[in-house]
Amino acid sequence: MEFASDNSSGVAPEIMAALSAANAGYAPSYGTDPAMDRVRALIREIFEAPAAEVYLVNNGTTANSLSLATYCPPWGAVYCHDTAHVEVDECGAPEFFIGGGKLVKVPGADGKMTPDALRQAIDATPHGFVHSVQRAIVTLTNTTEAGTIYSVAETAALCAVAKDYGLPVHLDGARFANALVATNASPAEMSWKAGVDILSFGGTKNGCMGVEAVVLFDPKKAWEFELRRKRGGHLFSKHRYLSAQMEAYLTDGLWLRLARDANARAASLEAAILSLPGASLLYPREANMVFAYLPRGTHRRAMDAGAHYYLWPHDETLDGPGDQPVSARFVCSWCTSDADIEAFAGIIRGRD
Repeated sequence: MEFASDNSSGVAPEIMAALSAANAGYAPSYGTDPAMDRVRALIREIFEAPAAEVYLVNNGTTANSLSLATYCPPWGAVYCHDTAHVEVDECGAPEFFIGGGKLVKVPGADGKMTPDALRQAIDATPHGFVHSVQRAIVTLTNTTEAGTIYSVAETAALCAVAKDYGLPVHLDGARFANALVATNASPAEMSWKAGVDILSFGGTKNGCMGVEAVVLFDPKKAWEFELRRKRGGHLFSKHRYLSAQMEAYLTDGLWLRLARDANARAASLEAAILSLPGASLLYPREANMVFAYLPRGTHRRAMDAGAHYYLWPHDETLDGPGDQPVSARFVCSWCTSDADIEAFAGIIRGRD
């Protein structure tokens, strides 16, 4: 009963097989391997973006930080939701790679900023005033840190605000696949057609061992990104192992199937939780994460029985009255099983 994180899951068999196949013989290094050519072509086809430039890195923090640094000067402002991963979970990495910069938090219910809130935040940054940071870039997260999803229309509305101020838009898509299959949008509609300039396209949370793609829909920034990746120590010499993962991930729609499986298990988990008296949702369940209130005593029983998940926020505690509701985050991955859900449901309902 592993619901702590989709990072806790293993590697999808198809991707492990591709890694094993890539291990045979020799291949050119530093991203000049033939598999990378195929990855580039796949992403351009999938996103309907023949001019896009594509680069691979090994984790989401690197993808986000290098993407933002490519567009943001050291004196720039990065507008993000106040619960965005770049704000709360990356240990200042964006600011480090930018060489300064300032994350400007934008509020919004259910993990999503609104166009009005974004406009207010941008307007509050004095433009052309030497004593202030300067407006630089907007970053969105889809799926959000609250497990909710920006629709294509919502993404386009936020991008339109950014473009009103001449600002580029970055999309943190660590769980992009989960958002995509939940909306039935196309990759293009959810990214560059809505106004996104650069995308961190996730693989690690959805069955890969460790790979993320950075997709620059504006190729004019490609050389700068390449230099920043190298200078930051994130250009892999044995790059074929990144390429092999991403190629397998994108082949025959594997990435979409894995995301659908994760979302479906989360829907089942949501139903099981809400069947318990006293349970309720903290945020709407729209992808592969469930944020829910359960009685503290129920949490104790579940964790004692071996269920792994996080109380949410992190300062919540199991100390206190057993009937008091306490919120938690449950994450389903590509390999979460129906048996996991059924076992957890039995435990929280008081069955052995």
